[in-house]
Amino acid sequence: MTTRILITDDSALARKQLARSLPEHLNADVTFAENGKIAIEALQSQPFDLMFLDLTMPEMDGFQTLEAMRDQNIKVPVFVVSGDIQPKAQQRVLALGAQAFVKKPVSQAELIEMLEPYKDVERVQSVPQPAAPMQAISTPASVKIGRREMYMEVVNVAMGRAADSLARYFDVFVHMPLPQVNVFEVSELDMTIRHLAANDNMSGICQGFSGEGLAGEALMLISDSSMKDLLGILDYPDDGSIDNDLEVLVDVSNVLISAFLAGIGEQAGLVFAQSYPVILGQHMDVGSLVDNMSGSWKRTVTIEVSYAIDDTNIKCDLLLLLVDESLPLLDAKLAYLMDDED
Repeated sequence: MTTRILITDDSALARKQLARSLPEHLNADVTFAENGKIAIEALQSQPFDLMFLDLTMPEMDGFQTLEAMRDQNIKVPVFVVSGDIQPKAQQRVLALGAQAFVKKPVSQAELIEMLEPYKDVERVQSVPQPAAPMQAISTPASVKIGRREMYMEVVNVAMGRAADSLARYFDVFVHMPLPQVNVFEVSELDMTIRHLAANDNMSGICQGFSGEGLAGEALMLISDSSMKDLLGILDYPDDGSIDNDLEVLVDVSNVLISAFLAGIGEQAGLVFAQSYPVILGQHMDVGSLVDNMSGSWKRTVTIEVSYAIDDTNIKCDLLLLLVDESLPLLDAKLAYLMDDED
């Protein structure tokens, strides 16, 4: 019997990896959706037996998709597969009716064990009438994967590891945005990240990293307004014995940068050595902070992630700057992700 499966993820690479890892016993008939909005339209128009759902997506994220399914009484077992592994995210999706939470990257052995109960069950689902014409949904054969798509999915997993570390450190829920991956001249860096300041002064810390020929720098920025809120939730002494602003900057950067690099290293089979962190400046405009960076290369791949903490105005901006010469080495380390691609 065929099992009708809907895989919803904004990453074409993640969709295709998951589809080819499905157990053979399911005899899967797979449909792809690029975000929650398209997935809801697919669920309204045809029956599905199982659904896999990412959390961090444009248009409609995974949380909103689960809420829409609940509100519209769309009943289909949902397995959330996400790089956002923080405890509060897992609790939230289970409370919204998800069958299980699986962290990215998912292994085939894990999928086989998880889906064993669905081997012989009868496939039944009630389907409401579609409210509007469906957007186009893709099929596995139509997916083309490029280098940027590969980087985006690796970054998605890495930023989930970093968000989890930050969430556990503060005991909060951290909102994960879509990452930005760009290649440009380093001379454009000031212009490119100036928008992060939002007319607010910032404090910044930079840390070099290297591993098997790959090298770069990690830059973390915290606005002055965010610093004030961070101090409000941390139990630092206020007797003047330490520079609390500096302590926050160092502690948060240690959590984010180390976890992010570990997340990339885990997927690329690398262990990064990190240099001692350098304070770029405190309570300065972002342009001055960038001027203080020590990087000497001309071109860079820049990965930008902005983390926001729930119920606060706190935002931490993390930028990973990779030396241009490192890209062929990184591509070689991640080539396994492209195996068996069409």
